[in-house]
Amino acid sequence: MAGMGSPSAMTTLPTQPGDAPASTRGCAELVAAHPWHVTDLGERDRWDPVLAATVDLVLASPVPMSLVCGERFVLIYNDAFADMLGAKHPAALGCPAAEVFGEGWHGLGDIIAEVLRTGRPFLEAEAQVSVPRGGHVEQASFTRGHSLVRDQHGTPLGVLTVAAETTQVTRRLQSLGELTSRLAAALTVDDVARVVLAYAMTSFDLDHCVFAVDDGQEYRFVRRIRGEMIDEADERLPPLWKRIGPVAGSPLVAAATSGRPSFQADGAPLAEVATDRHERRIRALAAMPLRTPSLRGAVTMGYRTAHAWLPAERALLYAAAELIAQAAERARRFEAQHGTAMLLQKSMLPEHLPELDRFRIAARYDVGVDGNAAGGDFYDAFELADGRLAMVLGDVAGHDVRAAAVMGQVRAALRALALTDPAPPTVLAGLDRLVGSLGAESRNEEIFVTVVYGVLDPADGTITLASAGHPPPVLRRAGRRATAELVAVPPGAPLGLGGVWRSGTVRLEPGDTILMFSDGVVERRGQPLDDGLDALVAATAAAAGGDPRNLCSLATAAVEGRTDDDVAVLAVERAVALSRSATMQVPAEPTGPSRVRQWMTTRLREWAVPEPVIGAAILCTSELTTNALLHAGTPAQVHIDLSAERLLVSVADTGTRGSVTRARTDTLSSRGRGLGLIEELSDTWGTDPSVRGSTVWFEMLIP
Repeated sequence: MAGMGSPSAMTTLPTQPGDAPASTRGCAELVAAHPWHVTDLGERDRWDPVLAATVDLVLASPVPMSLVCGERFVLIYNDAFADMLGAKHPAALGCPAAEVFGEGWHGLGDIIAEVLRTGRPFLEAEAQVSVPRGGHVEQASFTRGHSLVRDQHGTPLGVLTVAAETTQVTRRLQSLGELTSRLAAALTVDDVARVVLAYAMTSFDLDHCVFAVDDGQEYRFVRRIRGEMIDEADERLPPLWKRIGPVAGSPLVAAATSGRPSFQADGAPLAEVATDRHERRIRALAAMPLRTPSLRGAVTMGYRTAHAWLPAERALLYAAAELIAQAAERARRFEAQHGTAMLLQKSMLPEHLPELDRFRIAARYDVGVDGNAAGGDFYDAFELADGRLAMVLGDVAGHDVRAAAVMGQVRAALRALALTDPAPPTVLAGLDRLVGSLGAESRNEEIFVTVVYGVLDPADGTITLASAGHPPPVLRRAGRRATAELVAVPPGAPLGLGGVWRSGTVRLEPGDTILMFSDGVVERRGQPLDDGLDALVAATAAAAGGDPRNLCSLATAAVEGRTDDDVAVLAVERAVALSRSATMQVPAEPTGPSRVRQWMTTRLREWAVPEPVIGAAILCTSELTTNALLHAGTPAQVHIDLSAERLLVSVADTGTRGSVTRARTDTLSSRGRGLGLIEELSDTWGTDPSVRGSTVWFEMLIP
């Protein structure tokens, strides 16, 4: 037959009306009681000895086997094959195969007929079969071998089929391809850890998995455990890394240090190093080394029951470990470059934003898709000598060290100019001369800088604005129904072109917010700029309130699609009334969350906050504090701000990627449920990525 080496068409076993219910008797008993005299085979006691012996072999086998005999291909099979038939069993026994398999017999029947005609065995490398399981039908993969059976005189009797299910192997190979794809998109070691743990737990149906990489003379590791609330690699939080030194008796350390894998089928592989009940319950364990020229590590996979690590499974683990090691090495190189870029960015953005009685200020900076390079976006806000507030948002074209350096010079020069004469046209004219000088000095006339700069008078909320080729800010007007619009700032040329700039004014009424943004917020490839601006204005108007932190978070996600550019946002709100605020530094120790609860309870009751709001806020803050202490391992800062209409709580840490926790998970709290609580209890919440750690915040409206 042509194409005998390819998989056969999918076999489907349809349920036909009139099928007998599944029998509780085994196939051997059913064969013995079947009326064979009404079939092509005749009375069983007159069967050819070879046929009788083959049927006995089929019935005794633990793997799915079937035999078709006679002119009508009468079907005989064993218990394992009966499971594949589902509702067709036991009525299928002794029936013509064409009636049993229905349309699926077309491909299978051709193979059977060819084996009978030629006498040559045939192997189906992969056959897709619809198999009933757990009350539903699923597609399973089988390798099927078909061979001719001859009677004692050499005459063909029928065809014997042996089926070996390869569904698990096929799925694992498919998941290995998915692992390759996901690892290719993993930028950091945190990302690699999440991908590896998710892959291992699902593909191998594990009870316990650990991923570790070297960290000086020690190793840092993160794990995942089946069926537990504690998730040390929650997708929404940095993984919970822990340390382990060169501990004797640790399979993980042994594999990482020696570069040799180990497999234990049954026993207590973690008895000497177990730190909790999860590890003490592990009976079977595989430890795979991760080795590259610049990285040492290991992945361990465990079961709570005995498990034989078969050769095919071991080969798959070897291949996966090689892919994981290469991805971890790439991620480590990325983090080193990313850290340098972020350090440069850190030195060029303001450490703190001003705190005014009736004006709230927030900013947000997101790096672009390529996080290896420092960007040219910047924001700043600072008080002038006369009490007014200067605020600016700018963008230097480029994503490299040079763009960041120009950005730093422009920001520093702007402060100096504003402190001398804060009038927007004067400041932009001075910056124009600076950018022109930098371009001439470097013999590069392609330095492109845009800026929107304004001066806010806290006495009446008036803002004097000027723009040098930058998108206009968005103004959100509070009221019974909030509105938003782009501020009509007089247009001006980008810096360095020798333009002339004019200023305009806008007034913030109580409850209003102004939002400055970089073009990365609204620009998307293949989309008109106006569409992005319209989306940003619509999102600002639809916001639940004018809180600047919430608006900064909404602005970065207002336009659909990804951007390759950095994103900077600065928002200023004129409060309806004076707000109250307080800050607490939380030490990185197990008593931290309880201290926060006591402090917040006292403070919020002093401020006469409604009790339902107090209870929900304390619960959310406690969970956020726990998460901050766990994943950062550094002190956290809790800030509460109460206005007439809402309570804002933020929890910030100064940890960085790859930080190792200094607190025990079980001492503090379960991990992974905190963000779910915030989603349920707060009116809005978000995360603020920054170059100095991370901040998670939430708002609760005051009834």
